[in-house]
Amino acid sequence: KFHGWGTGTTAEAVGDTGLVTEFTTEYVTNSTRVTGTQLEGSSANVYKSVATFAPDSGTTLAVTEHGIFLAATGATTLMDRTVSAAVSLVVANADTLQTTYEYTATAGA
Repeated sequence: KFHGWGTGTTAEAVGDTGLVTEFTTEYVTNSTRVTGTQLEGSSANVYKSVATFAPDSGTTLAVTEHGIFLAATGATTLMDRTVSAAVSLVVANADTLQTTYEYTATAGA
């Protein structure tokens, strides 16, 4: 349920254990990932977590990767990582980025 963001552009891979270049001092509490709001997705077998990255330091941040983790801090289990085109956040403008993660569980798995 913990969301992390970064600037890595390396392709996603099954063996990923963390983000390539995760932000640290840009989080409101340094080195502490944002806790997502836990929701039920479109059906009971869809886990959904929504979080907002509101950087508090830096100038313009080019966010290119997102991950969902089992803990708010440290080297912990990465559940999934996504790489995307850069989203620029201008800290002086109080820009934020809301991320929604959905996981569909297969019945009986």
